[in-house]
Amino acid sequence: MASKAKSRWADDEADAALEAQLKREKEEKKRLKAEKARKLEAERQAREAAATAAAQQEADSTNGPPAKRRRISPNRETSQTAEGRDASNDAPKLLRFEGGAFGRCRSVENYDKLNDIEEGAYGWVSRAKEIATGKVVALKRLKIDPKDRSGLPVTGLREIQILKDCDHRNVVKLQEVVVGEDTSRIENIFLVLEFVEHDLKSILEDMPEPFLASEVKTLLQQLASGVAYLHDNWILHRDLKTSNLLLNNRGQLKIADFGMARYVGDPPPQLTQLVVTLWYRAPELLLGATRYGPAIDMWSVGCIFGELLTREPLLQGRNEADELAKIFELCGVPTEDTWPGFRRLPNARALRLPPSASSKTPGAGGSAVRARFPLLTAAGAALLGSLLSLDPDRRPGAREMLAHEYFRQDPKPKQEAMFPTFPSKAGQERRRRRETPNAPARGQRAADLGAVDFSGIFSGREKEERGGGFSLRMV
Repeated sequence: MASKAKSRWADDEADAALEAQLKREKEEKKRLKAEKARKLEAERQAREAAATAAAQQEADSTNGPPAKRRRISPNRETSQTAEGRDASNDAPKLLRFEGGAFGRCRSVENYDKLNDIEEGAYGWVSRAKEIATGKVVALKRLKIDPKDRSGLPVTGLREIQILKDCDHRNVVKLQEVVVGEDTSRIENIFLVLEFVEHDLKSILEDMPEPFLASEVKTLLQQLASGVAYLHDNWILHRDLKTSNLLLNNRGQLKIADFGMARYVGDPPPQLTQLVVTLWYRAPELLLGATRYGPAIDMWSVGCIFGELLTREPLLQGRNEADELAKIFELCGVPTEDTWPGFRRLPNARALRLPPSASSKTPGAGGSAVRARFPLLTAAGAALLGSLLSLDPDRRPGAREMLAHEYFRQDPKPKQEAMFPTFPSKAGQERRRRRETPNAPARGQRAADLGAVDFSGIFSGREKEERGGGFSLRMV
């Protein structure tokens, strides 16, 4: 009988060797998997045993005498080993506690940029949408000079720290900090903030009629509430202005842009005088004060109060000297009675002021706030005048402002739900650049006023009309 012919598909020696190798690799993987499972089971049993022992020890300590305390510090006597003994075996064992670890920030690529909003002194702000949820947010990219070897500026660190610590309905909310894909570039740091439709500056520029008295009170109440929260937590904003106040379509105001904010103490430390945008800067800062407190924010609140009434900045100085002249024209010339000790400030020693006390015109050197706002109620004029007091000690705090009679008089503050709405420029287009001063830049030098002559700032005041514009005669 003829032998069976060999098929051309039969396995040869190479195929047999490959099959044997694959079988060995499969068995090795099964062995490693089983060994890993045994280790995990042993660790689990060890943890359960440790937990049981700890629970038993706690129960024994509550029922009987306390157990002997375990030594966790080195014992100098027992750590010194005799000659010929192994020191590693006698070394004391210290307890180790596992600590937390820093996690990596999320990437900015999780957000889709929609449009630019504006550029500020300390960052660029854009409108963006989170890809996963579709939520619209505001992305603020910190301004960092890549050539600066000092790393992340202290202003950025303060802004992140303060925004993470703040939780108030009238303070903008920080959601997270994200970074660019190229983490080697330090300038790719973004703050993810809640998106608010408007800023107060744009609304004042575009609205055809000024806010109603009830609406002004609502805005001031929310501003004072947010400022009071900051001051209660030892935070100075140091750049309050209408472009840093956001307003949503539900009538809720939020304080934003904390690039110049910082924590302070009591007594306040020595600080830089180059803070606050020029038109909202308090007179003590212009005169070189380096120790100041919440009163500088309250001066800015007074400037914002006046701007809400007139729809334009109250004190638009071209430089520091011109800003002081406009302040003295509105608030009066400082004297030792109205502002004790102001001459001791660095920039006040060489000032030439008009002799207001011996002026022939009555009230020529006093405050002109009442004449500047004749339609404001007496309580409103008193509040505005106190906020714009030259002496910082005479300005009310934010809590005192909230309790002022001005807010209890008719018309009462309008409810936020009844507040008018406006088309959102931030949500539709890039905001146009405004001819307004920016906040002081980091590293900028403060101006030295030197000898400035303010003696002629009240010339022509005798021609001004005073009072409310009319009077009634009872017959």
